[in-house]
Amino acid sequence: MGFNCGIVGLPNVGKSTLFNALTATAAAEAANYPFCTIEPNIGRVAVPDERLAVCARLARSATIIQTQLEFVDIAGLVRGASMGQGLGNQFLGHIREVDAIAQVLRCFEDENVVHVEGSVDPIRDAETVETELMLADLDSLERRLVAAQKRARGGEREATLQLEIIESALAVLREGRPARQAEIPAERQRELQALQLLTAKPILYIANVDEASAAVGNRESHRVADYAAEHGASAVVVAAAIEAELAHLADAVERREYLSTLGLDETGLDRVIRAGYALLDLITFFTAGPKEARAWTVPRGTKAPQAAGTIHTDFEKGFIRAETIAYQDFVACGGEAGAKDAGKMRLEGADYVVQDGDVMHFRFNV
Repeated sequence: MGFNCGIVGLPNVGKSTLFNALTATAAAEAANYPFCTIEPNIGRVAVPDERLAVCARLARSATIIQTQLEFVDIAGLVRGASMGQGLGNQFLGHIREVDAIAQVLRCFEDENVVHVEGSVDPIRDAETVETELMLADLDSLERRLVAAQKRARGGEREATLQLEIIESALAVLREGRPARQAEIPAERQRELQALQLLTAKPILYIANVDEASAAVGNRESHRVADYAAEHGASAVVVAAAIEAELAHLADAVERREYLSTLGLDETGLDRVIRAGYALLDLITFFTAGPKEARAWTVPRGTKAPQAAGTIHTDFEKGFIRAETIAYQDFVACGGEAGAKDAGKMRLEGADYVVQDGDVMHFRFNV
């Protein structure tokens, strides 16, 4: 699994339409009224990676297995969600379960689709969602603060460390800033994540535009890009209606031709995937042999035993070494045999940090 990304936003901004298009399903009912999505719909999509097909060809693999991304379509949020308005409690609870947030912002006019706020303003919408998430985090941390203070006074070291993180996050939230902006050392970021704060999660803004603006965006999507940059986030432009059309085209040639007529050279899904990988700092490594060629996704900085564990827990427990070939060498040498002959296969131990594109074979003993 690459990562788990929650698609959020106000009602009627195109969340479910985008979800349906991304996952090529009709699992989420895209309807012109709030809360048509009550329980979160979950869909998995294959991650396109041209390198995998090359590895499969060189290894003469019988099967190709792409890594996958999981998208969760979450019910629309309204003002007061942090106090339980609308479907606030379910909305906030479902967001806590995802790794990253993809917030869909409406950047198109359509008199047939009612906007819950009465007008199109993506920055106002983004601030509405962020405010509700910050209020929910404030409430959560202020309730935890008293208990942590009591335990810290009692001499519990773990509570003292947790209190430091809570106080740092509370300080920025009280200033009206998301918890992700708290100045917490890199080695302690895991402790922040353990608090399951909504505003500590990485965020990607998706500007949903009309078909005519798909290639270059429009005034509203440009505002979204500026807003994202100001907040240290990323933004991508997607026309959910176009993605919905593409989902019905099974033929790759037809898809390319359709994109070309719109001035596009890639789908919105590809842009979302690329931005998502950058958002969570993920990389891909490959395994390739006669049976199958497969892509695996791990966080950047993952060491060889943990990468092996994504394949099977026994691989990590009994890790001995990793036979590793850089992707460029794998291709230049015509596959594994040629890389071995050229001395490009390396034997890496438990301290090896996996690099993007590594072609790996793990040796283990249990």
